[in-house]
Amino acid sequence: MMTVIPTALPGVVIVEPRVFGDSRGYFLESWSQRDFDAAVRPLRFVQDNESRSCYGVLRGLHFQKGKDAQSKLVRVVQGCVLDVAVDIRRGSPTFGQHVAVELSADNHRQMFIPRGFAHGFAVLSEEALFQYKCDNPYAPASEGAVAWDDPALAIDWRLPREAIILSEKDKAHPRLCDAVELFDYQVDYYAL
Repeated sequence: MMTVIPTALPGVVIVEPRVFGDSRGYFLESWSQRDFDAAVRPLRFVQDNESRSCYGVLRGLHFQKGKDAQSKLVRVVQGCVLDVAVDIRRGSPTFGQHVAVELSADNHRQMFIPRGFAHGFAVLSEEALFQYKCDNPYAPASEGAVAWDDPALAIDWRLPREAIILSEKDKAHPRLCDAVELFDYQVDYYAL
């Protein structure tokens, strides 16, 4: 059983599993195909990924283009992150808007990011173990990204700028207004 909480961006939702706890610890169902299909959308995840990062690491804002576009269901099993989804579908009423949600091992929240959105996260704890499911395999030739610090996006990453740790790749992404290949709001990227 899970609770699905809509966000300000239609399609991006927070998923809260039901947690059963007692003096021994807790139990939760982290994934149910049946429940997810009924509550969010029918989807088949094909790849699970995990990353471990220290405080200040910022990964993003990433996406895959065209037929290789990905949906992601993300969660944190150790530590705490600020998870961000940005609508990058040209023509969308929410184009360029974002949602930011704290995901942690304590709150057990997950966030679903559909195709057509860029995704990134910043580590707020000493260390974080981040897991995510994807509905399309990783395709290096289809990688896309927008700048994490694009002023037009106005994302508060909740970290001092001097504490942010980026890969060389993530330092060089274009601003949203300069990004060449994004998504078209009129195209169903699940039908490609």
